[in-house]
Amino acid sequence: MSPLRVCIVGSGNWGSAIARIIGKNVQKSNRFDPTVKLWVFEEIINGRKLSEIINQEHENVKYLPGYKIPKNQFIGRICEQIAGQIKSGTFGISLIKGIDEGPDGLKLISDLIREKLKIEISVLMGANIAKEVADEKFCETTIGCKNEKQGEIFKELMQTPNFRITVVLDSDTVEICGALKNIVAVGAGFCDGLDFGDNTKAAVIRLGLMEMVAFAKMFCRGPVSIATFLESCGVADLITTCYGGRNRKVAEAFARTGKSIEELENEMLNGQKLQGPQTSAEVYKILKQKNMLDKFPLFTTIYKICYEGRSIQDFITCLQNHPEHI
Repeated sequence: MSPLRVCIVGSGNWGSAIARIIGKNVQKSNRFDPTVKLWVFEEIINGRKLSEIINQEHENVKYLPGYKIPKNQFIGRICEQIAGQIKSGTFGISLIKGIDEGPDGLKLISDLIREKLKIEISVLMGANIAKEVADEKFCETTIGCKNEKQGEIFKELMQTPNFRITVVLDSDTVEICGALKNIVAVGAGFCDGLDFGDNTKAAVIRLGLMEMVAFAKMFCRGPVSIATFLESCGVADLITTCYGGRNRKVAEAFARTGKSIEELENEMLNGQKLQGPQTSAEVYKILKQKNMLDKFPLFTTIYKICYEGRSIQDFITCLQNHPEHI
């Protein structure tokens, strides 16, 4: 068999961190072509093209400064041009933690890619803060796939001693965890901004996990394995996001300053959008359609505080009145 050719689409901090791992791994295996393409949204940084800087200096100076990308990376054209260029037999993996809006509310990113590119897609989700991965600090992650052989190929491509991967055949649950935990992280940020303490935040994490499980059972196609929530994509990513990350950070500022989410995105995120509030809006739509808002008080209250002007002081009420079981 000819070696598999690898292309990474996207060059933010996470894409650049993964590029470091993949660039080294392909040189150690006969399974992969040693040249890795990196597709980057072109930007001008201090008068120079970002793609030119990455090609010449092997560093993403905007999104992952201070970390060299292996020299076998180079820049392709922008990802909107991909659809017409894909060869038969191509398969992919999504590392995007979020969702999109579909006609019925929430739509998985992997489904969008699958539909647009007509290829099989796996997902990778876990407690993986990009800078810590780039620093080669030990962490775990989860690959969710429908094709186990492809999942194992991606594990070989990306696993290192300090980036340990588990493969599960439950890709929808893995991906929905990556989206829903951002809503819970907003609740954790509210706790911090309101000075509620670690006990309250622990309750938010537990109740949030309950709502994640219940929503996954309602939303995902096929059976949902509770064991998946004990993988890195579930409880580990939830804990990490509720104690670090931008959703928690901006939500804390929201509680302390009274500024809108949009104002804080502009001030704190270098132009990037916050995933937690957006995901809460998509989830709210689905729950409202199904007349199930009262079954998900944490998700519902977070949405109403972010978008409908509900007082942040009401946040504690949704915890006090939360049902023991969903």
